[in-house]
Amino acid sequence: MLNKDVILNNIVKNIAIWIIVALVLMTVFNQFSKSDTDSPVVYSQFLDMVKDGQVSRVQIDGRVLRFETIDHKKLNSYAPSDPWMVSDLLKNNVTVEAKPEDQPSVLSNLLYSFGPMLLLLAVWIYVMRQMQGGGKGGAFSFGKSKARQLDESSNHTTFADVAGCDEAKEEVAELVEFLRDPTKFQKLGGRIPSGVLMVGPPGTGKTLLAKAIAGEAKVPFFTISGSDFVEMFVGVGAARVRDMFEQAKKAAPCIIFIDEIDAVGRHRGAGTGGGNDEREQTLNQMLVEMDGFEANSGVIVIAATNRADVLDKALLRPGRFDRQVMVGLPDIRGREQILLVHMRKVPIDTDVKADIIARGTPGFSGADLANLVNEAALFAARRNKRTVDMADFEDAKDKIYMGPERKSMVMREDERRNTAYHESGHAVVAKLLPKADPVHKVTIMPRGWALGLTWQLPEFDRISNYRDKMLEEISILFGGRIAEEIFMNQMSTGASNDFERATKLARDMVTKYGMSDSLGTMVYAGSEQDSFMGSMSAKTVSEATQQKVDAEIRRILDEQYAVARKLLEGNRDKVEAMVVALLEWETIDAEQINDIMAGLPPRVPKPPQVTLPPRDSGSSGPAATPTPQPAAKS
Repeated sequence: MLNKDVILNNIVKNIAIWIIVALVLMTVFNQFSKSDTDSPVVYSQFLDMVKDGQVSRVQIDGRVLRFETIDHKKLNSYAPSDPWMVSDLLKNNVTVEAKPEDQPSVLSNLLYSFGPMLLLLAVWIYVMRQMQGGGKGGAFSFGKSKARQLDESSNHTTFADVAGCDEAKEEVAELVEFLRDPTKFQKLGGRIPSGVLMVGPPGTGKTLLAKAIAGEAKVPFFTISGSDFVEMFVGVGAARVRDMFEQAKKAAPCIIFIDEIDAVGRHRGAGTGGGNDEREQTLNQMLVEMDGFEANSGVIVIAATNRADVLDKALLRPGRFDRQVMVGLPDIRGREQILLVHMRKVPIDTDVKADIIARGTPGFSGADLANLVNEAALFAARRNKRTVDMADFEDAKDKIYMGPERKSMVMREDERRNTAYHESGHAVVAKLLPKADPVHKVTIMPRGWALGLTWQLPEFDRISNYRDKMLEEISILFGGRIAEEIFMNQMSTGASNDFERATKLARDMVTKYGMSDSLGTMVYAGSEQDSFMGSMSAKTVSEATQQKVDAEIRRILDEQYAVARKLLEGNRDKVEAMVVALLEWETIDAEQINDIMAGLPPRVPKPPQVTLPPRDSGSSGPAATPTPQPAAKS
C-alpha cells in the first residue's frame, strides 16, 4: 500500500511539473508572438471604401476600426493619428460609434510582465527541493542536519540480539550505564569517553551494536551517515555538523552515531582542494565540536568504520575518540551464538546442530551467518519442507562458498576429464602433506565462474600462518597443473588463478614476512602511500636487490612444484581412482576421499533428502551437498 502511495505521489508531482512548464511556455509565447487572426484592411483602402459609400457603420476602439459594409460584411482596420477621420466619416453618412479605451490595472501589468519569471522561479525552487530531498526548508535547508532521532518505539534491538562480540558489548555497555547513572563514575573522578570508534571488517555487526545501544540507553539517539555531510556546496557540511551538535546539546544526555565516518574523516591534505576542500572543512568543524573551547558535556559520539587506517590522526587523539572498540570476526563460539540468534527466526529441525555449522564456517562474519540461515530457509521452502534441516544448511554453505550450481552448462567429455584430473591433483597433494587443512569436498560441477573446486576445511580458527604451512599451500596450488601434465599430457588455462595465488604467497613470504634464509629478516616490499590519484607504491630497494628477491621467489616456487610433482607421480593410482569417482558422481565428500586415499572403493553417496510436493504443486528443488574455503579453482 505504501509503494502505491509513493508511486501515485510521484505521478502527481510529474504531472504538476509538466503543467507548470506548459503554462510558462504558453505565457512566453503569447507575450512575444502576438498576432491577430483576422486579416485587417489597409487604412487607405478603408478610406476609399468610405468615399465610395460602401461602409455603413464604424466602431472605433482605440486605434482599431471595426466596420460593417452595406452588404453586411464585418471587417477591421488599424487607424493612424488622423484628426480628420471622424469628419470624413460623417460627410459620407457613416454611423460612428466610439468604445471607451480600457486602462489595464497596475496589478495586471505586473502579472503580465513578471508572470513568466515567477513561474520559472517556482519551477527552480521545486527542483531544488527535490535535489535536497524535500523536508522543512527545502532548497534553503542546506545547513540543517540530516540526523534522525530514534525513539524507543521505533527501535526494539537490545544487547540480547547481539552475539559473538562480548568484549565490544562490555565496552559500549559501560556507556549505557553511565548515561543511566553518571554519579557512579563521577564520584570517583571518572570521565566517560566523549567519543567511541567501532572498528572492524564489514558485516561484523558495528551498526547492529549501535542500534542495541540505542535500545538499551533509553536516551535520545541521533543517527547519521558520514556521506550525509558531503555536499556540492562548500560550507554545507560544516554547517550541518554545527546544527547536529546544537540539537544534541539541547537533548543531552544523548548519543550521536555516525556510520561510515571515513567518508568525512580521511587524512587532510590528501586531496586536490587543500584547505578549501569541502570534506576537509567538514572534518575541521567536527574536530572543533568534539573537543573545542565549548565542552559537549553529556553528548557521546559513537562512530563506525572498517577503514580506521585512513582516518585523520587529530580525530583519533584522546579527547575526541578516546576509545577504539574492535569488532572483529567471531570465533567458533561467537559464530555458534550468532547462529542461535538468527535461528530463533526460522523453524529449525531437531537434527540441526549450531556448533557443527559454526565449526564448518571459519572466517564468516555476522552478516555472512545471517545470510547462511536465510539461504537455508529458502532451500527448505523450495523443497516444501516444514522445517529447516542440516541438509539445507549444507546446501546453503555450498552456495555461499562456491556460488550457485550451473547445471545448464554443457561441458565436453574431454573438458570434464581434464577438470577431474586437475581437482584430483589438488586433493591428493593436500591429503599427502602433513600440515595441510583436511580436504572437505571436491567437485567438477561448475559453480560461479569455476569449472571445478577443491575445498579444505580448517579444523580450528587460525590466527597466524606459518612458513611450513605456507610452503605446503603453494605445493597444493601447483597440484592441478601437474596432474594435467602427467595424466593428460597437456596444459589448460584453468591453473591461472592457482599460479597467481602461489606467486603472491611466495612474494609475501620473501618481501613482507622475512621467511627467506638467503635474504633474511628484512622487508623488501614498497610502502604504499595514498595520493589524490589513489594508492601508489614507493620503491625502497635497488635493482640488484630486486633481482635477488625475484630469484628467491623463483626458487621457492620451483622447489614446491617439485614436491607436488613427486607426490603425484608416486600416487598415480589414487589420482585415477578419484577421477573415476568424480566423473561418476561429480562431487565427492571427505569420507569418500578418505576411502580413496586408503585404497578402498569409495562408498556410494547418500541419496538427497527431498520432500515430495503436494499434488497441486510443481516439483521440488535440487539435492544437498557440503562446504568451505576453496583451495584451488579450475
